[in-house]
Amino acid sequence: MLNIGGGIGALIIYTPGRLHGHEIEVSPAGAPQDRTHAAVRARFVRGGVTFCVVLDALPEGRYLVWQQGDTPLAEVEVRGGTVAEFTWPAVAVPGRTPVPV
Repeated sequence: MLNIGGGIGALIIYTPGRLHGHEIEVSPAGAPQDRTHAAVRARFVRGGVTFCVVLDALPEGRYLVWQQGDTPLAEVEVRGGTVAEFTWPAVAVPGRTPVPV
């Protein structure tokens, strides 16, 4: 279940399996200091396993996906009532250390 609707959306970031346990940060594009983060988790789906970060309850707008420190990797549009998706490039490395899973 995702907390979306009205002016609130969600963002799913698909990652390579090697990032399992790493945390990925996002922030509103106009407020890079207001970051939130979530860990990459294994999600069991009909076709097997996918690795991703799920961020819900995001006010609609443009979000920066952070690679490491002050280096943004991408900018993604999140719209209210919908789920935006982004695929983490295989060669990119997240800046945050793994968390126990």
